[in-house]
Parts: sequence; C-alpha cells; structure tokens
Amino acid sequence: MTAREPLHTDRGEEIEFETVSPAETEALGASLGRLLLAGDIVTLSGELGGGKTCFVRGVVAGASPEAANLVASPTFAILNEYPGTVPILHYDCYRLRGADDALELGLLDRLGGDAICLLEWPERIPGVIAGEYLAASFQWLGEEYRRITLSAHGERSRKLLALLRDERKKKLVS
Repeated sequence: MTAREPLHTDRGEEIEFETVSPAETEALGASLGRLLLAGDIVTLSGELGGGKTCFVRGVVAGASPEAANLVASPTFAILNEYPGTVPILHYDCYRLRGADDALELGLLDRLGGDAICLLEWPERIPGVIAGEYLAASFQWLGEEYRRITLSAHGERSRKLLALLRDERKKKLVS
C-alpha cells in the first residue's frame, strides 16, 4: 500500500496539511526534516495527542535517519538530543513556567547554533522565540485525523516553505 499525499492548502506564508494516519504525519515531518539545516528552529504547538511527537519522529528521520528510532516525547526530560551530521535538540517546554525557566536551562544559548532545534509548547516561554523560525501548529480532528499548519516567520522559514512546496509538487507529478 502506498501512502497518499496529505491534502494541503497553500496561502503563501502558510501551508495547511491534513493527515489521516501517523505514517502521513511522519512522512510530512520527514519531508521537512530533509530541508532543515543547522540553526533552523521549528516550534510545535497543539494539544496533547495532536501529533507533535509523530511529526518530530519524521523530522528526525529526514534530517538524521540514524537517530529516528530514538525519538520519544520529552515531556519528563524537557530536552532530548538526537545525534547526527546535524544534531537535533528536541525541547518540551510544557513544564516550564516562563522565559526565566528557559533562560535558566540555557535554552537561548543553543538556539540558532550548530543544531536543528524543535520546541514543543513555545507558548509556555513567551518572548523567547523571536526572529527566524517555522511554526507548526497541530489540531486534532478525531481518531488519527490531524490538521498541521506550517507558518513562516522570517526569510529562512519562507524559503523552507518554498522548498517544501517544490518537494510536494515533485511528488504529485511523479
């Protein structure tokens, strides 16, 4: 059985995808992961069970395939690090009480550095993420059905959306 291409709507600075299985959510994450570079920041917002960890598993599989089997929800660890040519830092900010906690943990020291940074629950640390980042918003619509909206914040993230559009178009043509 071949995976279907997730349905999507393109609004320029934002692309909305609908996935109907964990495999589709992971495949979308893998498409993005293949495009990410050191210093890229992706925020992940949405309710529990929204598909964030599944998407992260895909991002890691695309960016650093050797670490894909290591992905787990970091809720209790706050940070999971995945090794690879470009390391991936996966933060879960759910238990943080604000920007001061993020500063205390040294989160700002690692943003935009030599790793790809994935931040779940960025709304828990308002004002910390500024400038260049790609925002991924997850909405649970029932069973395994998800709406994932990718929004560009800055020139690099606009370029990522353009590259993702191109990759998706190539898949539809082939």
